This record gives sequence, structure tokens and C-alpha cells, in this order.
Amino acid sequence: MIYLNNAATTIQKPPAVAEAVVAAMAGAGSSSRGASANDLAAARSVAGARVRLARLIGFSHPERVIFTQNATMALNTAIFGLLRPGDHVITTDFEHNSVLRPLHELERRGVIDLDYLRADASGRLHMEDLEGLFRPNTAAVVSTHASNLTGAIVDAAALAEAAHAHGARFVLDASQTLGALPVDMVALGADILCFTGHKALMGPQGTGGLAVVSDVELAPLVHGGTGVKSADPLQPESYPEHLEAGTMNGHGLAGLDAALEFLLDLGVDQVERHERDLRERFCAGVAGAAGVTVYGQDDGHGHAGVVALNLAGMDSSTLADRLAYEHGIATRAGLHCAPRMHAALGTLEQGAVRFSFGWYTTASDIDAAVEALAAIAAELD
Repeated sequence: MIYLNNAATTIQKPPAVAEAVVAAMAGAGSSSRGASANDLAAARSVAGARVRLARLIGFSHPERVIFTQNATMALNTAIFGLLRPGDHVITTDFEHNSVLRPLHELERRGVIDLDYLRADASGRLHMEDLEGLFRPNTAAVVSTHASNLTGAIVDAAALAEAAHAHGARFVLDASQTLGALPVDMVALGADILCFTGHKALMGPQGTGGLAVVSDVELAPLVHGGTGVKSADPLQPESYPEHLEAGTMNGHGLAGLDAALEFLLDLGVDQVERHERDLRERFCAGVAGAAGVTVYGQDDGHGHAGVVALNLAGMDSSTLADRLAYEHGIATRAGLHCAPRMHAALGTLEQGAVRFSFGWYTTASDIDAAVEALAAIAAELD
């Protein structure tokens, strides 16, 4: 199988990741839940992952790197923890349901009002409309860093600058970019940065989290044991315990720590160049194929290693199935948990087939996918 579904999860990871998970399962104890050598080993592994994640994003407060089981939980922690009754929020048409559904739920409850920075049929966000969306009670701008459908990179720094000019916070969903391109939390102006461990970071599933600047306080989403201040009736105010209730995923975080070490040694800029070259090779290869439509215009900020397309006259699920079962190529069809983006592109009914690349994707993988698309397209002529 040629695996081109890395925007969903990576299956090819540095060997050290699996080795670290196995070693943790064989001997690590519970972080902050004991003083034995095994428990301290688990605590050191979790602390190491915090430090490396903070280093990766240029953040000087590793104690305010909070681990969750995925980006969805991180975004829920940020959104429900930050917003209060009467707040107004701006988000975008690029968003994944991990942003949209928490916001829709708060809107449904009457807690917040919600506006969208719209995208057009070319896949471009109308940044010129942003200023007109702000209100006196705008509390936050919440945005992805790159569309999980088209890979188009958002001008996050411009969103942050506008938010801060109006006294609002900026929440950045870096699920599709962290590990795939350099992400500097301070330079981008993110007050809260949410991430997942199992995509471009190449860590295990069940890992993710958020980084929170020191002047933002979030109400805990989950309350419970932290291993410290056990006599207190309320969740501790200190970070990271304030937002981390319950036993940590020590095994998964050991793997994430190994993945972060690999990426820091490699240099994320190398991953960025590799995926950019693969995307350019793929787009050039399919440009002449009859009936192929590629979505997502470049508005000057580039793309992550993701391409969404359709073949005229064929349902996206049919095309993905044929790629998988006739050519051994894994992609993802459908709506990709991004309904507003599909609506903007006009693909809400058909969906699209998404090809997404990673560090272990090769040029020969790209060429095989181009040849497979050409072969299927030729049958429809």
C-alpha cells in the first residue's frame, strides 16, 4: 500500500517512536503518582515531551504545555475554557469540526455569538472582510493554520494581529502544520496553540495538547486527580495540573517525546521542503489529466502537503476505492470533517479525494499516484 493519507494520521514513523512506546509499556510507571524508579521514569518522559514541544514551537513556558488525547480535546479545552456568556467569536470557513462543533454548541446554548471569515470557490479566505467582523464583545478569533482539505496555509499572524488590536485572543489549530512546517507560536501571535501528536509530529495516536500563554487562564474542562495538592477540593491553579486531570497517557507520550526528538534533530524545515517538492510534483503530474479538478488556490501563503481533487463523472468515494483496491494507494474521500470548506468549493455533495504527504512519502509514491489517476481518467474519455 502506498500511503497518501498522512493528513488523517501517519502510519510510517521514526523507529524510535515504537521503541519508546514498547519500553514505556515494559517498565514505566505513572507520572506524578509515585516515587519509585518506574514512576519517576514516566514523569521524566512526560517532562521531556513538554520541553521538546515547547522548543519546537518557540515557547518559553513548557509548564504551560498541556497534554490531552488529541487535538479535538485540546480545542474543546481551549474553547470551553476561554469563552464566557455574551462573548462573540470569529472563526473561518476553513475549520475542521473539532473547532466548528464546540463553537456551534456554545452558540446553540446561547453562550456566544458566532461569525465566519468566508472562503470563496477558489479556496481563498476573504481576509479583506476580517476587520468588519469584529464587535465590541469579540473575545476570540479561532482559526486553523492550514486547511485540512486543500492544505492552503492561513495568514495566522494577520489574524492574531487583528484579534489583539481589538482586545481579543487568538486560538490556533496547528493540527495540520506542526511538524510539517516551522511553527513559531510567538511570531504567529497565538495565545493558545492546539496540536495533535499523530499527524506530522509522527507520534502515537492518543496524544495531543495545547500551549497557553502566561496571561491567559482557562477554566478546566475536566476535574479530578492530579497527583498533587490532593487535599484541595478544587482543581489546582498551577499549570500544567490545572488542565490535566487523571492519569497521563505515559506510553503514548514516551513515543511522542521520541518523535519530537527526531524532528528537532532533523529540522522541520527539511520536512517542509520535502512535502512542498512532493506537492509540486503531484500537481504538475495531474495538471494534464482529463477531467481532474484540483481545489485550493494559492493566495501567496503556500500549501501544506495536501491536495484535494475530483475526477469529473465519478463520485469521490468511488475514485478513492478504485485507487485503493486497483492500485494500492490509500487516500481519503468524502467531507473530511470540513463541511463549510466543501460548501465554499461547491463539493458538499460530491466530496473530494484528498492526497496527503509526509516525511516518508517518496517521489515514486507520487509518480504511482499520478499514473493511477491518469489510468482511471483515461477510461472515462
